[in-house]
Amino acid sequence: MSELSEPLIWSYSNPVKVVAGAGVLERLKTLVPNEGKILLVTTAGFTRRGLTARILEMLGEHRVLVYDQVTPNPEVDDLDNATIQFKSYQIRCLIALGGGSVMDAAKIFGVTLQSNLESPLAQIFRNNLQNTWASRIPVVCISTTSGTGAEVTPFATVWDPKDHKKYSVAGVEVYPTYALLDPELTLSLPEDHTFYTALDAISHGLESLWNRNCTPLSSAFAMQALALAVEALPVILTQPGHLQKRSQMQQASMLAGMAISQTRTAISHSISYPLTSHFGVPHGLACSFTLCEILRYNLDQMVTQSHERLILVATLNLLESLNLSERIRAYASVEAIMDQRGEMETKGRADNFTGKIRHGLDELLSSSLK
Repeated sequence: MSELSEPLIWSYSNPVKVVAGAGVLERLKTLVPNEGKILLVTTAGFTRRGLTARILEMLGEHRVLVYDQVTPNPEVDDLDNATIQFKSYQIRCLIALGGGSVMDAAKIFGVTLQSNLESPLAQIFRNNLQNTWASRIPVVCISTTSGTGAEVTPFATVWDPKDHKKYSVAGVEVYPTYALLDPELTLSLPEDHTFYTALDAISHGLESLWNRNCTPLSSAFAMQALALAVEALPVILTQPGHLQKRSQMQQASMLAGMAISQTRTAISHSISYPLTSHFGVPHGLACSFTLCEILRYNLDQMVTQSHERLILVATLNLLESLNLSERIRAYASVEAIMDQRGEMETKGRADNFTGKIRHGLDELLSSSLK
């Protein structure tokens, strides 16, 4: 937001080395240790499509262990069980091949495989054990989507379906070591995955702007992310093979990730969590269906220069054209969504919001769902 109540003291640090461009997957061998076991974290879909085999051929089958059981919204018990499974192998490096869920899982393994706790996630989140991640295994993130920005953030999401809760594994040790952005890997992404992950990137850009932790640098990242996304997404949805726009969308996702790595997210993400947990609403849709109403009401307070207004107006116009309210109602009725209001004000997210909501949460939800 443009108006600050007091002078802002800020700092910035992001240790992830980014390598981007068509074909950069071939550089993977130069980014991993020369010796020791490597754990490839991915999904069964990438194994079926041959990408797992490509990595094994590149690095040597004798060195690479494969965990391809990552599912959307990784769960506490699954990740703890995998930690137990691979702990004895003394993994030297982790490779994440996939979207946000895969990268989150690999980042979590990066610290849980070094932990002395037997089931670290369950003990920390269910038993309220105080814990600080002391060390990590290097992680190379190979992003196959353009949305979460997880390849450059210091946190990873884990879900507990038993309590319908979402937790965050966070800290400097959770940062990946390298991020490989090869737009060629996004060309086969299905339309829904392209769309919903792009919405996530847009939501990250906006959420970092109306944020109490916003800084000049995070704001610059966010504005550039929005400008790239608004230009690239409409083209990709009609021309999915457009490599240049795929590359632009990857850059937008990364820049928005760089922004939220400093600010974290805010109110739209806070609203989204129970909708994903209870109704299976895709994360990008769940955290973006309220963006239009919030942006429309706060736009004048968010800009200091004319080019910023142009970017935000273009973002608003794009979001208004996407029928997000209709899409989310395919997952849950208006009444069912409204019933989750009590779970929508997540501490550390909702209280990051520095803007205003016209007539409160009920009115925001009602207007967003029309």
